Amino acid sequence: MPAGGAVARPGPIAPDPPPVATARFGWPLGGPPPVARRFEPPPRPWLPGHRGVDLAAAPDVPVRAAGPGVVRFAGRLAGRGVVSIDHADGLRTTYEPITPTVVAGQSVRAGEQIGVLEAGHPGCPVVACLHWGLRRGEVYLDPLALVGRARVRLLPTFP
Repeated sequence: MPAGGAVARPGPIAPDPPPVATARFGWPLGGPPPVARRFEPPPRPWLPGHRGVDLAAAPDVPVRAAGPGVVRFAGRLAGRGVVSIDHADGLRTTYEPITPTVVAGQSVRAGEQIGVLEAGHPGCPVVACLHWGLRRGEVYLDPLALVGRARVRLLPTFP
């Protein structure tokens, strides 16, 4: 017990990010596909990490919108095919490397095909992996939360 009989109080608890509404979302590949690499967020936003999950699949399989939204980007970026979709509640999903079959500004339904998977994702242990990402604003989230498969991690709090 601290001096003077005062009771030690824990420091403030960091707020959890707002929950991800999962009812409207599903797997972007025929699922559930094998997870080749899990979400590994960096301890600080500017440090390296794995800001999504890699889902193992065969090249040329259809890639589908995980949830309803509007295509924000569809095209080549840094030599890879990329699609990003804006969803309700400030969520954005990304899919790469894919050959897009949608265009920016297009509305998509959950499960609608948005492209086909390309081979050769760096770090993928098989021929093809879909790198599937999720953000709310500038905060990266585990996309497996959209399908009820995210890993729960308890983090320390600092005063």
